[in-house]
Amino acid sequence: MSKKKVLFVTQELNPYTEISFLSDLARRIPHYAAGEGFELRVLMPKFGIINERRHRLHEVVRLSGMNIIVDDEDYPLIIKVASLPGARLQVYFLDNEEFFKRKAVFQDDKLDDFLDNQERLVFFCKGVMETVKKFGWSPDIVHLHGQITSLIPLYMKKAYKNDPVFADAKIIYSVYNNELSHTFDSRFLNIAAINDLEVDDLDVFKVGESINLDLGAIKYSDGIISGSEMNNEIVTKYGEENNLPFQISPLEIDDLAQASVQFYKTILEKVEK
Repeated sequence: MSKKKVLFVTQELNPYTEISFLSDLARRIPHYAAGEGFELRVLMPKFGIINERRHRLHEVVRLSGMNIIVDDEDYPLIIKVASLPGARLQVYFLDNEEFFKRKAVFQDDKLDDFLDNQERLVFFCKGVMETVKKFGWSPDIVHLHGQITSLIPLYMKKAYKNDPVFADAKIIYSVYNNELSHTFDSRFLNIAAINDLEVDDLDVFKVGESINLDLGAIKYSDGIISGSEMNNEIVTKYGEENNLPFQISPLEIDDLAQASVQFYKTILEKVEK
């Protein structure tokens, strides 16, 4: 029996970015998943704070060279790769000089959110879709971590719904305490409406005049996981309201990592029934 494939897309990953609890959790889950026989590919943004020399990143020429259109502008997508220390696992980094060269993640030195975070999010999510297509590798599970991944469920279920690479993928979205949409404005819905999407397809991201990235992602997901104990209540609420399988967070990080892998099996069992 062939291994089940997991596309693991994360906003953070230790040791490349050590920003929050997510960095450590994202390091542990692939370890347990590989131990349970899953085949994984890991993708993340190549933020400017990542030291390419120290972590031995190098460009994957066969995957680079695509242009990603964001708000009618072309931006080159560069793919780099490194081996995750202590694991037989490669991490693919999505890079672009305009969006990710700055020596920061989502905020400047004054802790103000970058005004182009919405463009950066769209670039990354569309870049993930095009990179996986170029892999020619069809995931069974897509596990998303952090709000920079929040458009991927919509894109997979709508914009790329006829692409055979994603035909059988089940999407799991993990909810954390990060909030990326402070500087998002009404343009977000237009910028994010790629391919043949209509702005109306993005209405699920709107709450009044605000943008709720988690809610929009959940609406197009097949299961949700609470990324920390603080999110258990809201994940339970989202899961029950949307009739979705959900996993609340235990106290210990290793317990949560193992529970996440068990949740993969739960989702796959539902498919096979």
